[in-house]
Amino acid sequence: MVLAVLLAWPVPILLAGAGWPSTAPGLALALWQSIALAGGVSMIGSLLVFGLIPFGTTPVAALAGLAGHVIAGTLPVGATLPGVMALCLALILGAHLLLNLGMTFLRAERQRRRHHTLIGLLSDPLPFDSEGTRVIDHAAPIAYCLPGGTRSATVLSRGLLRLLDADQLRGVVAHERAHLRQQHHLVLLAFKSWHSALPWFPIANRAENAVALLVEMMADDQARLEVDDRTLARAIALVGTAHLAEVSGTQSPRAVAGALDETSSADLVGPRVSRLMGDTPALGTVGRGAVLAATAGLLVLPPVLLLTS
Repeated sequence: MVLAVLLAWPVPILLAGAGWPSTAPGLALALWQSIALAGGVSMIGSLLVFGLIPFGTTPVAALAGLAGHVIAGTLPVGATLPGVMALCLALILGAHLLLNLGMTFLRAERQRRRHHTLIGLLSDPLPFDSEGTRVIDHAAPIAYCLPGGTRSATVLSRGLLRLLDADQLRGVVAHERAHLRQQHHLVLLAFKSWHSALPWFPIANRAENAVALLVEMMADDQARLEVDDRTLARAIALVGTAHLAEVSGTQSPRAVAGALDETSSADLVGPRVSRLMGDTPALGTVGRGAVLAATAGLLVLPPVLLLTS
């Protein structure tokens, strides 16, 4: 229970406010994922352990005892109402999280298929490009990627092609293709599912926002291999003005659900540009080792605690 409380509040607060994640976004993303997974397992596991106390002396024996009592329709000596409620709550919470995760992925897949169909009808292929880049006739500077099981697309607007020079455009395209290669949409959907399943849980919203920024930084790091930091930063700032069209009431094609990219979100543009233009020191070997150890430890600790309780 103590671990569940720590992972539900102080640990995510400390990580969200730390400065080092921008220097190692991949490690920070792995740590966020381990916190979310370990927190869920700890929360559900602590309820199970409390509720299973009357059913056996070890978790395995208690589960076997629970199954026997469920089949017989009886309760063991020492069973209490709080214990039974804890078991029910653990089952309900686990089922709720898993079903919400499945429904989130199914809805996203339907939306992506519909979006692919629309893009196929309303866009043209980018000349001299063989990697599925499509161009839509829209005045606002827009760039996003559209993942898919068998087909993926990088979508650009004509407004973007008019606004950026060749180097800036190359950086933006490299950024979007990094999202596709690294399957960032799966990570974002998992945290979106967590937030939608527990909308009253403030850490879920904080985690979703932090992860969204980290995947953008990871894609930026791939784009930095193609263009220099200043060129990429200027391209991000220019594309970031696309949100003005949406605010003024003009619907952007990016608003169609299922697209992946927050390049034009004002909340994400500032930190990314500052990171590219600033002199951010790299996370040292000791720091990287500590983050890796914490990530691995969080994945191992909850099962160990549950099995030894």
